[in-house]
Amino acid sequence: MICVTTPTLQNGVIVEYKGIVTGEVIAGIDFVRDIGASFRNIFGGRSAGYEEELESARLAAMREMEERAAKMGANAVVGVDIDYETFGSAGMLMVSVSGTAVVVNNR
Repeated sequence: MICVTTPTLQNGVIVEYKGIVTGEVIAGIDFVRDIGASFRNIFGGRSAGYEEELESARLAAMREMEERAAKMGANAVVGVDIDYETFGSAGMLMVSVSGTAVVVNNR
């Protein structure tokens, strides 16, 4: 499935709008990664553990959105927006994606 942040597709014509589609994932960050990130905050550097968790959550949310779009009969999603939030004292991470499910005919 084609998913883009733009409202149109360069080589396609949107022939039908199916509606808004979303995907959400809430993930916990484990204790070991949290300790490693704390050290990196003090000494500098990137947190590979957090980066991997962000990527995994984003991919899962995108997959969920694509599956929902396919169930609606869409073959693409346009106007995709990705949001990241943290909440709770336990370090929960929420990734939500949304867009418009469409049917596209390629030219």
